[in-house]
Amino acid sequence: NEIIKPENTPTYINKIYKEANRLNKLIEDIIRLSQLDEQQVVTTNVVSLKRIANEVVNELEETASLKNVKLNVLSEDDICINGSEMLLHEIIYNLCDNAIKYNKQDGYVNVSIYEKDNYVCLEVEDGGIGIGREHHEKIFERFYRVDKSHSKKSGGTGLGLSIVKNAVKYHHGTIDIEKVFDAIVKILGE
Repeated sequence: NEIIKPENTPTYINKIYKEANRLNKLIEDIIRLSQLDEQQVVTTNVVSLKRIANEVVNELEETASLKNVKLNVLSEDDICINGSEMLLHEIIYNLCDNAIKYNKQDGYVNVSIYEKDNYVCLEVEDGGIGIGREHHEKIFERFYRVDKSHSKKSGGTGLGLSIVKNAVKYHHGTIDIEKVFDAIVKILGE
C-alpha cells in the first residue's frame, strides 16, 4: 500500500523474515516439548554418538566461525547406544549451540564421549562466559534466560535447555552442570 518508502522495503522484509523464522522455531520447540511431556513414543535404534556429534559440529561450523570458536569432537571410540537419533541430535546441538553463543571470541567448544561406571557420558565443555551457580537449577526451566538483555541478540527461544533436559530424561539419563558451564549428560549404556 506504499506505506513505507521503496528504499526501506528490503529492511522491513528482512525483519519480517527473521521474526517469522524465530516464531517458527518457537512453535517447533513447543511442539517438541509437548511430545516429550506426553512421553510420545519416538523411534529408537542403535545410534553412534560420535557420528551425531560430528554432524552437529559440521552444522554449527559457520556459526562458530563468526566468533572464531574452535569446535572439537574428542572421542577416540565410536560409542553407540540404543536411543532416538533425533533427540540425541537435539541434545548435542542445543548444548553446542549455547556453548558457541555464550562463548568468547577465539574460544573453544569440546564435545567428549566416553564410558564411565556403566554410563555413556557426553560432555560439552567451553571456554565461554559461564553461568553463575545461582542459575544452575533454573537454566533448564522453560523460557528462563540468565542474561535477559542478550536474549534478543542470541536468537534463541529459551526452550533449548528444557528440551535437552527432557530428551535426556527420555533416555533415562541425567544432566549435570560442572565448573561454570560444562554440561555432562549420562545415559545408561545398553
